[in-house]
Amino acid sequence: MTIFPSTALSRLFLAATLSALLALFSGAPAQTADPAPNPASLGEEVVQARVREVAKTLRCAVCQSESLWDSNATLAVQMREIIRERVVQGESPDEIRAYFVSRYGDFILLKPRNRLLWVGPFFLLFVGAVSLYIALRRWVARTARGGSEALPPLDERSRRRIEEELRVHEK
Repeated sequence: MTIFPSTALSRLFLAATLSALLALFSGAPAQTADPAPNPASLGEEVVQARVREVAKTLRCAVCQSESLWDSNATLAVQMREIIRERVVQGESPDEIRAYFVSRYGDFILLKPRNRLLWVGPFFLLFVGAVSLYIALRRWVARTARGGSEALPPLDERSRRRIEEELRVHEK
């Protein structure tokens, strides 16, 4: 006993059932075995927070005194979009920074990796100040020791000339 009286209706029912099953399962995304959560699935706020975190540590190549997050330059907007794409792809902040360092060098980092770059100028200023202090101290000590002995004694002719000059200026 058949459900449908004619074979045409049974074929139509079979085709509709197969089409419905095919439509139902063809739209299902494939599951991946990635243990890390997809940042895009975490929400727009999380992605934006990660973009902000990375962009605040990178220097704007146009403004140079602002971070990428604070700058409104066209290049900064494009760089923030690159950061966003990489965050959505699941890259870590260090990987994103490494990408920009490979393109722009260490200059792109607002806080350089080498602390000597921050401390170096102050150290050189300190060394210069100490060197100047020592040099001035030696100079003052040398002039104080050899003050009158360094000058030759006045002869009689020079002494008379000085006395005459003093008398002329007193009048």
